[in-house]
Parts: sequence; C-alpha cells; structure tokens
Amino acid sequence: MANTETALKEALASIEGATGVALVDYTSGMALGTLGGSKSFDLNVAAAGNTDVVRSKMRTMEHLGLKGGIEDILITLTDQYHLIRLISGRGGNGLFLYLVLDVKRANLAMARHQLKKIEEDLEV
Repeated sequence: MANTETALKEALASIEGATGVALVDYTSGMALGTLGGSKSFDLNVAAAGNTDVVRSKMRTMEHLGLKGGIEDILITLTDQYHLIRLISGRGGNGLFLYLVLDVKRANLAMARHQLKKIEEDLEV
C-alpha cells in the first residue's frame, strides 16, 4: 500500500511522458497532493477545473440512467493528454488521480495501465 506522496512520486517517475500528477477531492475541488507541473501550468487550478469535468460526467450519467462506474476520463489536447482516474475502494470515494502527459513522449495505453496499478496500491 502506498500513501499519497509515494503514489504521486511513483506516477511522475514511472509513467513515461508524465509532467504532473495530483490527487484531487472532487467534492471540494481541492488537490490533496500535487507533484510536477510548471510556472505556466498550475496543478491546483487544473485540479479544481477537472473537478467540474468529473461532476458533469456523473450528472450526465445519472440523467441518462447509466449504472456503470467511471474508470477514467481522457482529454486530448494538441500537446498533452489529461487523464483522470477515479479512485475506487479503500476510502477513495470522492477522489481522483489527475495525470498530465506530454503527447510526444507518452504511451497512452501504458500510462492508463500504470495509473490503474498506482490507484489500486494507493491507501487514502
């Protein structure tokens, strides 16, 4: 089992092309931990903004009567992938991992696989 700091460090170090990662509480919009990012890319602002994405998707699923759970949400930009992975189990209700990837260096399939493994090992 990994704590928040260990999980964030593992994501940034082990996922090729990762430039930033955060653990976010989507009930409040607050980042519980961040690592990476840059002066021009504030992970706390991104965490708050992506909280709206998660809430919107959950509302839409509810209106449509969809019963399945969200595993992850992918946003593709011209130079970045933004991967949102909802935390399941072990007290993770209301939390998600947010990963920013450089399109030129990232392998999206491997990033999803590795982030799932990190999420499974995370203890919050």
